[in-house]
Amino acid sequence: MATQNTAFSLSPFFTKGMDYETYLALIHELLSEGKTSGPNQQDDLVAYTKLNLQRMERLNKTIELTKPLLKALKKIASPQNWLVITEAWCGDAAQNIPLLAKMAQTHPYIKLKLVLRDENHELMDKYLTHGGRAIPKLIVMDEQFNELYTWGPRPATAQQMVNDFKANPIIEYDAFKTQLHTWYAKNKTQLQQEEFAKIIK
Repeated sequence: MATQNTAFSLSPFFTKGMDYETYLALIHELLSEGKTSGPNQQDDLVAYTKLNLQRMERLNKTIELTKPLLKALKKIASPQNWLVITEAWCGDAAQNIPLLAKMAQTHPYIKLKLVLRDENHELMDKYLTHGGRAIPKLIVMDEQFNELYTWGPRPATAQQMVNDFKANPIIEYDAFKTQLHTWYAKNKTQLQQEEFAKIIK
């Protein structure tokens, strides 16, 4: 899961990143102007952004970290910098970033920052998924910005659903998105928490 990009400095991207509260405030501001993040301002992306904000705000209120994950988090014994590549219109980002924020809020050694994909292609292109700029992408670093591991853009089951759909798209894309987000709703971040409990240990 970990990859090393030793000739590439992650520090500048982290330094200019937003904290989670600023990211949420940015989305609120963009929506108040009828906009989303990124250069593509199509109406459907703005609509997705509005839906994503509702998802994030619901998850912010309902996520409870499991005992195995809390136990794993306690084992983090030195500061870590967590950098997330995201965009406001991305449904997978909305389903996953609130959990990352909750983990960071729980542990004093975790500092979380977020950057927008389409403003940071140089960074994004170091962390492609099957050659694509899939988000969200989490890069976990130590205090000196050495990469420890990465995660994303989705938990394993969701990623397999995407892979299967791309290999054999037997339904319309909108119908598939509904299936995917129904899975997220039923999962309630449990698989993500299982994955992070194993990774952190």
